Amino acid sequence: MSTTADLITQLKKELKAAQMTYADLAQELDMAESSVKRMLAKGDMPLSRVDAICRALKLDFADLARRVAEAQPMLAELTLEQETAVVADKKLLLAAICVLSQWSLEQITSYYRLTEAEGIKYLAQLDRIGLIELRPLNRYRLKLAKTFRWRPHGPVMDYFREHAVLDYFSGGFDGAGEGLLLVHGTVSRALAPSFQDRLQKVARDFAQQHQADQRLPSKEREGYTLLLAMRRWEFEVFAALRR
Repeated sequence: MSTTADLITQLKKELKAAQMTYADLAQELDMAESSVKRMLAKGDMPLSRVDAICRALKLDFADLARRVAEAQPMLAELTLEQETAVVADKKLLLAAICVLSQWSLEQITSYYRLTEAEGIKYLAQLDRIGLIELRPLNRYRLKLAKTFRWRPHGPVMDYFREHAVLDYFSGGFDGAGEGLLLVHGTVSRALAPSFQDRLQKVARDFAQQHQADQRLPSKEREGYTLLLAMRRWEFEVFAALRR
């Protein structure tokens, strides 16, 4: 949610971009230049005044609010309370996973047994939790950074460890486009982070391809789950045989 201070901060940027001086704005608003400077410096004014400045800048108020929203810092990680809220309802968790893939409401309700009313309800909940910004016509903007990940030991990852890991690895990984690689080795501690960077790049490439392929007909797309991991680890049975 944009605050008045956020709107005023963005107005200052728009004023500069339009190459309009405080004197120019004061003339448009029929105010003293000193009053305009004081008003903008204070960071608080009635929304009617914000709207008047928008008109002076030939800027729609809705466009201003959108630019403010898009300028907000994106979340790299949710709080413990946010994740707890997400896993409290299985259908809400489903909706969260769907919006991470940027599915539309129509895609969610046509693929899963959710009514349109339920879908709207869960999008509204995700908006309140802070994952998305809900927009008109049930569209939304993700508020998550490209580097977003669930908390390593948070409620969501704990849920998937308990309910999904065994199901995922029970597959044969021998279908078209599938594969499972298990590689063990000892490498320099200094170089280990560089491999983590490469894994992050693969994850980003996968996510970007997902976005690009949303233009394709659904019959040409298939749901895949890419799991990348790297950690200091030795199989417990082998560790027990150490000298």
